[in-house]
Amino acid sequence: MSKPQHFHFVLLLSTVVVALAAIANATAATSITPRFKEAPSFYNSPDCPLIIDENHDFSILFSDQPVHVAMTLDTAYIRGTVAAILSILQHSSCPQNIAFHFVASADASLLRATISSSFPHLNFLVYPFYDSSVSRLISTSIRSALDCPLNYARSYLANLLPSCVHRVVYLDSDLVLIDEIAKLAATPLGDNSVLAAPEYCNANFTSYFTSTFWSNTYFSLTFANRKACYFNTGVMVIDLDRWREGDYTTKIEEWMEVQKRMRIYELGSLPPFLLVFAGNIVPVDHRWNQHGLGGDNFIGLCRDLHHGPVSLLHWSGKGKPWARLDANRPCPLDALWEPYDLLQPKTPFALDS
Repeated sequence: MSKPQHFHFVLLLSTVVVALAAIANATAATSITPRFKEAPSFYNSPDCPLIIDENHDFSILFSDQPVHVAMTLDTAYIRGTVAAILSILQHSSCPQNIAFHFVASADASLLRATISSSFPHLNFLVYPFYDSSVSRLISTSIRSALDCPLNYARSYLANLLPSCVHRVVYLDSDLVLIDEIAKLAATPLGDNSVLAAPEYCNANFTSYFTSTFWSNTYFSLTFANRKACYFNTGVMVIDLDRWREGDYTTKIEEWMEVQKRMRIYELGSLPPFLLVFAGNIVPVDHRWNQHGLGGDNFIGLCRDLHHGPVSLLHWSGKGKPWARLDANRPCPLDALWEPYDLLQPKTPFALDS
């Protein structure tokens, strides 16, 4: 081999080695999840109905007797998910009668192992969610984090979960409960309503849609005869049977297709829910979604609790409690999230006076 040929061969070999190393590093980065300690074991109180069979198999997950909880699962929010699970179990009188359904779009086996190691006795299943099923419908929003396909998984729960699951409580991963989830799950939905959630009628509802939407007579009539109010989709009680019967996934997708053509809203997965359900939901007491603790879109903005009792704390918005705690720049209310954090080891933090 001549010197020029040898030089080009070495250069090509070096390039291949670097490329392979980059791929290996990228793969390792996407598959690494934090380490969590094992949570304490939680058992039913004596007056709980017995719905777990002697073999402790998966039958509870396909029964209508437990409280069914659905959440998304990914590496970015796994720390929040683990804390949410712990808070749910810790404040439940019948923790063994709760069935968890996790929707994951990547690293499903690794995430499943993470949940199993922290909660060895948890009743749960992980369902794959393929980005391709919704990515073609997603339009860019004012925050890139809102464009993640997994944010739209809540629209597909009726398709993903077994048909024998009739009702589910959907929860975001950036929250903790300090009350019995069974109380929320038992929210009456009346004769026709598909879902229940805390709604906020003092919010400026028109701001969730663009001038293109409101200037179009056909679109603006969408809310005619509906007392349409904002509601946060991070906490919902959903009747999956009614959802399936009404084919509400298709209705949401139809609005997303309109958005692709005409830009009728700016905020990711929330507006399609509002377009389909606002004004037609069962309102839940605000105690079940003390939201906005993440500070909305302002970095470093600390929020206070809304007036009234609290059953659920929700760090919706840009700031997450684990990130602020790690940076030793927590907001005062982040101290209420920290006791549920199972990360090991944890970064010590101090609250400013």
